[in-house]
Amino acid sequence: MPRYPRDFTGYGANPPDAAWPGGAKITISLVLNYEEGGENNILHGDAGSEAFLSDIAGAAAWPGMRHWNMESLYDYGARAGFWRLHRLFTGLDIPVTIFGVATALARNPEQVAAMKDAGWEIASHGLKWIDHRDMPPEQESAQIAEAVRLHTEIVGTPPRGWYTGRCSINTVDLTAATGQFDWISDTYDDDLPYWREVGDRDQLVIPYTLEANDMRFATAPGYIEGEQFYQYLKDSFDVLYAEGAEGRAKMFSIGLHCRLIGRPGKIAGLMRFLDYARSHKDVWFPRRIDIAQHWAKTHPHRRTKRPSQMTRDAFVATWGSIFEHSPWIADRAYDLELGPAHDRATGLHSALTRIFRAASQTERLGVLSAHPDLAGKLAMAKTLTAESTAEQASAALDALTDAERATFQRLNADYVAKHGFPFIIAVRDNTKASILAAFATRISNDTATEFTTACQQVERIAELRLKALLP
Repeated sequence: MPRYPRDFTGYGANPPDAAWPGGAKITISLVLNYEEGGENNILHGDAGSEAFLSDIAGAAAWPGMRHWNMESLYDYGARAGFWRLHRLFTGLDIPVTIFGVATALARNPEQVAAMKDAGWEIASHGLKWIDHRDMPPEQESAQIAEAVRLHTEIVGTPPRGWYTGRCSINTVDLTAATGQFDWISDTYDDDLPYWREVGDRDQLVIPYTLEANDMRFATAPGYIEGEQFYQYLKDSFDVLYAEGAEGRAKMFSIGLHCRLIGRPGKIAGLMRFLDYARSHKDVWFPRRIDIAQHWAKTHPHRRTKRPSQMTRDAFVATWGSIFEHSPWIADRAYDLELGPAHDRATGLHSALTRIFRAASQTERLGVLSAHPDLAGKLAMAKTLTAESTAEQASAALDALTDAERATFQRLNADYVAKHGFPFIIAVRDNTKASILAAFATRISNDTATEFTTACQQVERIAELRLKALLP
């Protein structure tokens, strides 16, 4: 029973109305990563020096050694870059979310005090600014717990948000499983917050960004001047703001680092962007905790049936009647590579129809033959399935005159006599008149054509049944 965990669907074609406070057309979440003093360094007990996100082109770790140039670039972020950014944001009265590495916060008490005085949210950025990809889950879980403990000791309150950054495949589930965070951000997969079910925990995820991010000053392809950063932020803002004006408001995350954007030539682009964004009406600059509180109140999570997580017995019992009297289709579909994409009507319909299309001619004929005649004897005897009863009633086939019923019975008999299976049509797509017209047209077709048409109608009936039950 293969199961595929990645979710390519998300909100799909119709995302929810964010309903941002004050009718905002766009929400801008400014995130300042505070990593200075938490990076790889033998002083911190690491195997070598840091090699990531600095102005040293092609930097590589120095095993067992301190890297003076690398250290001094990180030091600039704490000594100068942070304060330049602090003056900018407090001067504009724009709140910020800090992604704070716990060990870095411990080594920077004056900066922490300034963050708190400014009313900024201080979320956790892990225990250390290191790569977690090869870390065993037990060790990573222990580091998460220690990060929360140390953060609480330093800041005075526990973090309500989390972002590891250099995470492992286990990070999101491990942080969600703690039950301690109002939001987590180790994803880049949407323009809106969303809920993720982790066991019994309904965890809010606020996606982050690696592209509207000053890290591209230190990576290739990237920005080489502040104007490029400004232009990218402006273009992103313009598209999202226009979508918001059309009733599809989104969230715009911007990632910043003290040692990068804190440099004069880089921060100039950010300053121009903030002036540009603030010149527009209906723009909300919240902390991520403010976004989380809004989303939890406005869009609380509601659990629904998730076919990909059902047992075989429950799956067949629930979806076995989608194809009339043919539970074997659901039974075989259970063995497909199901995942989040199949927890919605379109996805599950795809899985079931794959089995139907791959079945033998005899098996598909059995499915066709399992369908009742329209307004036939089974309907009169009230022995149709619940689905067929509702469908036939939708076209008033349960309220025929005697003459109309006689016409249907004659057409049913003639059709079966010619083709060997009942006349099948998606009743919910039709009226009594259009059904009779289709009867008159299709009864003269050759059987091969009608077999194909009937199979298509069976698939359509299944689709309509699923859409009545699933998102």
